[in-house]
Amino acid sequence: MAAIALTDVLVILAAVVVAQVLRFGSDLESDGFGGVHGEPLVVMAVLIAAWLFSLRVYQTLDRRILGDGSEEYSRVATACLSVFGVLAILVLVLHLDVSRGYFALALPLGTVGLLASRWAWRRQLSRQRSRGIGLERLLVVGEPQSVATVTDRLSQAPEQPFTVVGACVPIDPTARSAGRRSVGTAGVPVYGGLDDVASAAEGCDATTVAVTSPDAFGHLAMQDLSWNLHQMDIDLLVAPGVADIAGPRMMVHPVAGLPLLHIDRPSYAGANRFRKAVLDRVGAALIVLALSPLLLVIAVAVVADTRGPVFHRSVRVGVNNRPFRMWKFRSMVPDAEALVADLADRDEGNGPLFKIRDDPRVTPVGRIIRRYSLDELPQLFNVLSGSMSLVGPRPPLPAEVATYDGRVARRMLVKPGMTGLWQVSGRSNLSWEESVRLDVSYVENWSIMQDLVILWRTFRAVVSKDGAY
Repeated sequence: MAAIALTDVLVILAAVVVAQVLRFGSDLESDGFGGVHGEPLVVMAVLIAAWLFSLRVYQTLDRRILGDGSEEYSRVATACLSVFGVLAILVLVLHLDVSRGYFALALPLGTVGLLASRWAWRRQLSRQRSRGIGLERLLVVGEPQSVATVTDRLSQAPEQPFTVVGACVPIDPTARSAGRRSVGTAGVPVYGGLDDVASAAEGCDATTVAVTSPDAFGHLAMQDLSWNLHQMDIDLLVAPGVADIAGPRMMVHPVAGLPLLHIDRPSYAGANRFRKAVLDRVGAALIVLALSPLLLVIAVAVVADTRGPVFHRSVRVGVNNRPFRMWKFRSMVPDAEALVADLADRDEGNGPLFKIRDDPRVTPVGRIIRRYSLDELPQLFNVLSGSMSLVGPRPPLPAEVATYDGRVARRMLVKPGMTGLWQVSGRSNLSWEESVRLDVSYVENWSIMQDLVILWRTFRAVVSKDGAY
């Protein structure tokens, strides 16, 4: 964290100095703040101090959010906007003679610089975690099934900050001499029962204890455990019993001495819906404008490769189960759908999806544009028309929707997207169950910041071609 804090200082310092040079030149005798002549260094120092203070107020260095989700980026952006919002209010109230151009330069430079530096540190942190460096040593405590669920999920996410070093599960006293057991597919060793958590944490050198079944302890036992771990300088995590719900929707609400977890309803309307619509339409329009030469080249290549239409329009199901026609560049022979029955025995798809790694229906040009996901670019027109979003669940076929149960059907509460968590987390390499879980997780927790992160990760996924066929 010290290195990240130092990077924040350097980025803000650079942004303030560059803004000063761009606005006033290298002459430090220019008017800077409040009409005070010859004191730009004072102005710069005040701005740097206020900016760093704002970052601390919003706890942007909280180790619990570093390298984890979009919350880190959101806090940094909010801190940057807040400090300049406060400065704007002071300018109006105190009637200060301020160079607005100076602050208009410093804000975007510093904000972009801070976000870029956090992204770079996140990449470094992810590489270290994948090599087992800097991980918190986690002892998981609870019923065997819940412990196995947590340990298996953590083992499938190498970028997360924990390495599971042991578990404590209820044990029959008569079976203690039967030798050490293990739980989960990862084979996490069991260090004892629920009464042995403190000694087990010390024995496996754990830095964090995660309780997955708090009901198995009882209120007084949980309180005693938290006190014991506090004295041992060990962090305590308690699983709330709900999966794939992000922190912003959860709030602890103490009632009669009981810490009740309040989970807000997902917000799909109002200001959030408006902001997402603006991002979709403006973003799609800019991308179409920038890629129009490429779109023309691909269209010509598709026509020159094989006879048939430039576009393939398939019926998909959108928000609230409304059908629409999704645009794609044609990457297969014209009668591809009629050949599905003949290729059924080669299906490699997950669940109701039909996929073949070396699909004979794919044309030579189609193989290229599918590998780089260029065949999906015409979906930008679906985004412009409002039937799709830039980011969202994968657009399903009507036959898929007919098989959905209540849980999977929650995917239909928001518009399907050109990209989403399913694409940046493995694309075709994912199982059907994992794809559904990611889509439902997105629907439950979507935010503008998360959309921006997914768009960036999509660019990297497309360039790497991982999971595309």
